[in-house]
This record gives sequence, structure tokens and C-alpha cells, in this order.
Amino acid sequence: MAQMRAILAVGAVVMLLPLCPPAAAQENRPPAESKNSAQANQKKSPDPEAELAKALSDSGNDSAALVRNLKAYLEKFPDAPRKPAVYRALVEACQQLRDDACALEYSERLIALRPDDSQMMLLAIHLLETRNDDASLVRAAGYASRVLDRVEKASPDERSPRESAAEWKDGQQQLRAALYYIRGHIEYSQHNYDAAKKDLQESYTAYPNAMAAENLGEIAEMQNDPATAVHEYISAFTQPEAGPAGQVDRRVIRRELANVWREVHGSDAGLGDAILSGYDYDAQAESKNTENVPAARNRNAKRFYDFVVRRLDGTPMPLTSLTGKVVVLSFWATWCGPCRELEPMFNQLGRSYAGNSAIAFFAVDTDDDETRVAPFVAQQKWDSPVIYADGLEDFMKVETLPTVLIIGRNGKIVYRTSGAPSEGFPEALATAIETALESNR
Repeated sequence: MAQMRAILAVGAVVMLLPLCPPAAAQENRPPAESKNSAQANQKKSPDPEAELAKALSDSGNDSAALVRNLKAYLEKFPDAPRKPAVYRALVEACQQLRDDACALEYSERLIALRPDDSQMMLLAIHLLETRNDDASLVRAAGYASRVLDRVEKASPDERSPRESAAEWKDGQQQLRAALYYIRGHIEYSQHNYDAAKKDLQESYTAYPNAMAAENLGEIAEMQNDPATAVHEYISAFTQPEAGPAGQVDRRVIRRELANVWREVHGSDAGLGDAILSGYDYDAQAESKNTENVPAARNRNAKRFYDFVVRRLDGTPMPLTSLTGKVVVLSFWATWCGPCRELEPMFNQLGRSYAGNSAIAFFAVDTDDDETRVAPFVAQQKWDSPVIYADGLEDFMKVETLPTVLIIGRNGKIVYRTSGAPSEGFPEALATAIETALESNR
């Protein structure tokens, strides 16, 4: 299978090239013409395409033979038209033979011919890192910088038509995190700690990941900063083990964390609480990382009516427009099973008040991934207007889903129920709504 991939890398077209004229043509050719053609062929230069096809054919399924034959071919045809494809086939065959030196040699030769081949650069970086000598690490860092520069300049216009804008952005952030980690790790190996910290922090900012945080913790320890090391190890421990740049061993991080924690505090006391706080801190940081994060949009709101949320189509909806009305809110998410049970009841109740201008019903989405919401709503065929929470769930102290709130005419909560709907839920909610409508508060 590996041999076939190497052959395909050179190009299937080569395998289809005729190595000799059709038999019928030979039979019909006059003897004198055949003799003249043979003499002419003897004077011709070797055909690179035919020679390449022969090199591949003679290799059979033997990767070592393929490497020998392709190297001999390149010696014979140093300017072969398919040289980049031959280099790529050599890289793969050398990898199959676990010959890292050979794979590195031809990956770097291919990079020299195709400087925009980011995939081959990433392979070269990995192979250079395994050497771990100064010259190799310097070359690896240079390749990482070149790929990073390309990624930083990438435009959403370059994305595949099959990829949504959100998917493209997420992929770019993960790629940036991986590349900054790679360069930071190389700098760490070179004991260039200031540059390493900068790149590892960029990696973590682009896409929080345990590998960057663990390296930052190790650097902090080496620089006799145990308090920072504790913080970084907790961040590493609370992130998923697998990230954009690879996978960590959480057991190792746990040992690193406990070791430095005891150095600071003298015992393991309080470590569990610190880890739980780390989980909470990371969750909050993720939701407040930039101005464009939904939860940050209304961070200065002091009252319910100060909020400006978004409708399902993304258009803004100031809640001040609801002043004086009774507002019924159902907080939900696409991943919430009990919400799917409650929402049809909520929708049915909303329909029963259609045309009543004194009351408004809204299904308030709290999903982190908003790309899932519109298709989900369309599938469920819900009638209630959907709005995004945009921080409203924190302001209203919504701790569990589903949660249904009734906001009185004065903007204050007058009714709350949380969790899966119990028996008699529609009737209880209807009674609470009627009470709110009759009240002047």
C-alpha cells in the first residue's frame, strides 16, 4: 500500500506512458523503416518519462528498491521534469523505511523547489526537532516562522466552499496555536526562554491547549517562579489532553503540579480547590476573551431593559422595546435533552397568547456554537421567537437548563422554574403568567 502511494506521488500518468509502439504498428511497418527507426532511436537521448516508468516498475513493492532506483534516476536526470513528484515519493518511501535522514534530505530538497508547501515544512520541522542539535533547531524554527507567516496572512476568501466561515476561523486558530507551540517548543529546547514564553502564550491565546500551558509551567519552574508555574500547570491540567499541537499525559501534569504546589504551600492541602477554581476561571476567560464574544456585549448592563440581544438572524433587539410588558423567557441549548421536552409546551403556551400585546415569549439560546442553532430550530419547528442570550443568562443567574423566567412589567423576575418539566408544568406556568398580567408590578 505504501509502495502504491509512492508511485501515485510521482504521477499515475507515468505508468500509462507507452514504453513501446503497438504491436500492429510494428507488423505493418516496412523493414527498411524499422531499421532506420532503430538507428534513430540509438542516437536519441534517454527518455526521462520512460526511464521513470521503468524505475517504478523495477521497484515492485520494495520500498528500499524504490529509493535506490529513484536516486539513480535523479543522478541520471538531475533536471527531470517530474523532480518535485520524485522527491515527494522519496520522502514517503524513506519514511516507510524509518530512514529519517533520507526523508529529511528530500523533504528539504522539495521545500527548495516548492517553498509554499506547508505540509512538507511541517514534516521537516518534526524531523529536524528529533535531531535536537542547534543547527537543526534553527532550521526548524525558520520553517515554522515561514508557515506561520503564511497562516497569519490567510484570508477567509481562500476557504473551501464546503467550509463555513466559523469552521474556517476555528481551523485557522487551531493551526496558529499548533505553529506557535512548535516554534515556542523549539525555542524552549534552545533555552531561549523569553522568546519561548512569548510564542507559547500566543499559542494558548489562539486556542487554549495543555501543551503550551505545560511548557510555560516548566519554564516558570526553571526561572524560580513557582507561583506562575502553579497557575500554568493548573491551566494545563484543566484543558483537554488532546489539542491542536498534540496530546499531553494528564498524570504527568498532575505530578508536576503537585510537586510545585508542595514547594509553595508545604503540603497538598487546597490543591483540589485550586484545580476546581482553574476550571471555572478557564470557562469565564473563554466567554470573555474578546469584545465580539456574546457574553461580553452587555457587560455594562445594569437592568434587564439595558440589554441588546440578537435575534436568530443576527439583527439586534433592544430589550427596552419590551418595557411595560410581561416577558416570558425559556433558556435552552441544542445539547440540552430536557429542553427538547419543555420547549414544545412553551411554544404551545406562547401560541395561546398570540395577539396579546401585553405579553411576549422568547426562547433564549445559550449555545457556545451558534452555527447549530438555526438548523436545530428549523428542524424542531418551534414558533416562539428565538434570541441569543448574549450574557442575559449570567445576569439572570440561570444556573441550569432549562430555566423559565417571567419578567414583570417593572423588569424584575416574578417567577422562576428550572430543570426538566414536571407534571402540571404548563398549567403552573399559565397561572404564573395570568398573575403577572394582572399585577401592576
